[in-house]
Amino acid sequence: MTTGAPETGAPTLAASEPTAPAPRGARRRLDLSWVGLAPFAVYLGLFLVLPTVLALATGLVDGDGALTGENLAALVDPVVLTTFWNSTWVSLLTAAIGALVGALVCYAMLGLPETGFVRTTVDAASGVLAQFGGVMLAFVLIATIGTQGVVTGILDDVFGLDIFANGAWIYALPGLIPAYVIFQVPLMVITFMPALAALKPQWVEAHLTLGGTRGGFWPHIGFPVLAPSFLASFLLLFANAFSSYATAAALASQGSQIVPLQIRTSLTSETVLGRENLAGALALGMIVVVAVVMGLYALIQKRTARWQS
Repeated sequence: MTTGAPETGAPTLAASEPTAPAPRGARRRLDLSWVGLAPFAVYLGLFLVLPTVLALATGLVDGDGALTGENLAALVDPVVLTTFWNSTWVSLLTAAIGALVGALVCYAMLGLPETGFVRTTVDAASGVLAQFGGVMLAFVLIATIGTQGVVTGILDDVFGLDIFANGAWIYALPGLIPAYVIFQVPLMVITFMPALAALKPQWVEAHLTLGGTRGGFWPHIGFPVLAPSFLASFLLLFANAFSSYATAAALASQGSQIVPLQIRTSLTSETVLGRENLAGALALGMIVVVAVVMGLYALIQKRTARWQS
């Protein structure tokens, strides 16, 4: 057995030889991975793009189909501004309550195992209640705290407390606050829990090693890290309340206190304030508000993504 250079006739690896080009008749394999997104694209087109186009089309034309700015001018009418303000403050208030209560629920579950009974039960209940609205939610509120509700009767008979002494507020604008909070809190739990769970235990250990305290971890590290995620969730809750219609329509059967109900009135009465197609202009105003809020939400989510990796 000998060692040394290979024999002259022995085969060697032709690493430097160029790869033979593919035949001219060969075709590249067609990439069909996008087909899986086709149903979602159709869904977006029907329920997002098409309504937006219709809102633009109807909000910028008059009854004869001619371009006009009269519909957009109605957006500065005092009545319309009042409905936008009502929608704004109700959405801000319920988003703030939902964000604070939901964050406390998330913090209470922070030390629980993800597959434990309590954590899985809360997650499942949050997923259901976040979508719980419309006529069902209105019926639950009316049956419990309505003028003839069960809780209303107990408070009156046992404690002598009449919660409707100043009027049937549950059927007006204040009644939307408890209704919206019911689905705002579970939505906050769903959106904020991943950010809270992303806090690394090593950060607490490093903070303690450097002379910090457990109480000082939150104001110096925890809150600054979670602030973008909390703000993003708050914006999502605001957009959710601002665009909510079914619950308000079932509770507030009289009047048009918020923008979605004003759109309903515009559609059913054909003309409001002497202007046709006002519903399209109102819908366009809502689209602008929600688009700005969700744009800010997307920007904040980009910032928080690195903390959740």
